[in-house]
Amino acid sequence: MREQRTINVFGNLDWLSVLLYLALLVIGLVNIYAANYDAEHTALFDLTQKHGKQLMWTGVSLVIAIFVLLIDARFFANFSYPIYIMVIISLVAVLFFGKEIGGSRSWFQIGGFALQPAEFAKFATSLAIARFLSSISIHPNSLKNRFFSVVFMGIPLLLILAQNDTGSALVFLAFIIVLYREGLSGNILVFGIITAIIFLMTLLFEKLIIIGVLGAVTILMMFFIQRNTRNVAAMIGLFILAAGFSYSVDYGFNNFLEPHQQTRINVLLGKDTDVQGAGYNVNQSKIAIGSGGFSGKGFLKGTQTKYNFVPEQSTDFIFCTVGEEWGFIGSSFVVIIFALLLVRIIMLAEKQRSGFSRIYGYCVAAIFFTHFAINIGMTIGLAPVIGIPLPFISYGGSSLIAFTFLLFVFLKQDTVRNHMI
Repeated sequence: MREQRTINVFGNLDWLSVLLYLALLVIGLVNIYAANYDAEHTALFDLTQKHGKQLMWTGVSLVIAIFVLLIDARFFANFSYPIYIMVIISLVAVLFFGKEIGGSRSWFQIGGFALQPAEFAKFATSLAIARFLSSISIHPNSLKNRFFSVVFMGIPLLLILAQNDTGSALVFLAFIIVLYREGLSGNILVFGIITAIIFLMTLLFEKLIIIGVLGAVTILMMFFIQRNTRNVAAMIGLFILAAGFSYSVDYGFNNFLEPHQQTRINVLLGKDTDVQGAGYNVNQSKIAIGSGGFSGKGFLKGTQTKYNFVPEQSTDFIFCTVGEEWGFIGSSFVVIIFALLLVRIIMLAEKQRSGFSRIYGYCVAAIFFTHFAINIGMTIGLAPVIGIPLPFISYGGSSLIAFTFLLFVFLKQDTVRNHMI
């Protein structure tokens, strides 16, 4: 009976997703090897080197993937809340017993290895949100249930912020995409985008210019709405709200953001050009990627990579190694692989008969997309440096295992979609 179940699981497995996953693992190993190449430590299984450790974590991840595929698909749905609670407890514990690395107290030191609970919080939150929104009695559009959905992602977000790990915390905003798929009004997304635009404009231009632009937009909108008392009052109210927000931006920017975060945003916006300080990483990353040209310099021939000009090159800035050694062709290949994986996950999510599986699939896609967009964006200077890994490619055991859990729990759900309602 067990043998038959194993055959069915692997027979129904979406092998395209698995192949894309394996391709990303290989790309990661090759580029971590290149980023940390040492002529005295060329052995692939050398555990004193990052590439050796990553190879070990890759093996662990593959074992975990097989384990996930072999257990009952209902396990993760049934134990979503306990898993979430356990991870929340670990996020609290790391604040008291964790080791500080890179200014963030977000790691448990276990022997020679470090474990980061924040990476597993994304997986646990995905399970909890999928379980909550797929409950029979739940109506996602109700204000009450929107509130509880936000609470599920807000608790780990705040705990990770308390660890001084802003990058990992911001990833939890990706769950808004999931809520939108499940019926959240598009007006909220539009409101968020407009708020971000006003925030950036306020940092770039004088207040009077911002007020003038907001006034012009308000007057223009008057020509496209039914001009009754209610609508006119609403437009005037929105104008006052937007104007008030623009005047509060400077206060929030100067009092709620750390100095290094302020500097990174100013560098991104072109207000500062500190290429030897806060802008050093991005500047060197862009030099490395640009120097790769169309076809790249070749494996182990990247000068920026070889001489360690880019800090954190095997983790947050691994994509610049791809750009330098493999050029536009290699970079495009990585982007295409990621894009195919994201599209495949969404396609499979839409085919699910189980609400839990569909929502969880969108959680996976949203997290992968956020990591992918921000990580590559910051290496080419289009996003602020907030320090999050490129899934399956950046060095790190915690992130690799957590991303593997995320993906293969969904693939397991997909193998039984025709038997779950």
